[in-house]
Formats: sequence, C-alpha cells, structure tokens
Amino acid sequence: MNPDVTAFLDKQNHPLRNEIELLRSKILEAREGLSENIKWNGPNYTFNGDDRITMRIHPPKQIQLVFHRGAKKLEQPHNKIIEDTSGLLVWKENDRAVVSFKTSGEIDAQSAELKQVIIKWIAATS
Repeated sequence: MNPDVTAFLDKQNHPLRNEIELLRSKILEAREGLSENIKWNGPNYTFNGDDRITMRIHPPKQIQLVFHRGAKKLEQPHNKIIEDTSGLLVWKENDRAVVSFKTSGEIDAQSAELKQVIIKWIAATS
C-alpha cells in the first residue's frame, strides 16, 4: 500500500475507514501490477501507468469503486467491456461501471466476485 494514500486517508477521519482499508487490500491483492495513488480526491489504482479503478469515498455513506478506462473520454465500445457474471457492476456506459459497498460484511461476502471483476477489467483495458 502506498504510504501517501494512507497519509491522505488519515486526514479524512472517514466513518468507513475500515471498509476503505479492506477494499485497498482486496484491490491490490487481486492483480499483480496494480499501483495505488491519490486522484480525484480518493484512492486510485493504475495498471502500467493507466488509471483503471478509482475509489469514491465521498459522500461518506458508502464506498464506490469506479471501473473506467482513464480520464479521457474514449469512443464507446459497442458492448460492455467485460461480461459481469457477478452482478456487482452498475453500468454507466459500456466502458464505465460502479460497485458500491456500505459494510465490511458486504465486501467480505463479495470479495471473490470483486477479484474476478478486477482481473477481467484489467485484462480488457490493458
């Protein structure tokens, strides 16, 4: 885990800090080569230097993971970028989707599915 991200989160005094830490671990463990930084006012995960997953921590009622292809708007693929057999993803566009969590229990219960989504997303966007 990136100590700069930890320092940023220490300043936030976030009510879902345990859930944030759990998600940080799950994301970084899911796929070798993911790096963590701060972008868009939250933890962000890159693969080969490209932004792929951003943790949305505000408003502090839930934690959202935004799966995307980076900051620049790209031409939309005709179909969703991955097949989501988990049902976790809420699609915003064919190349952008969101997963929401409110409790550590939800994260633990869906961690295997989340790992598969991360693996598929990185493979499809790299």
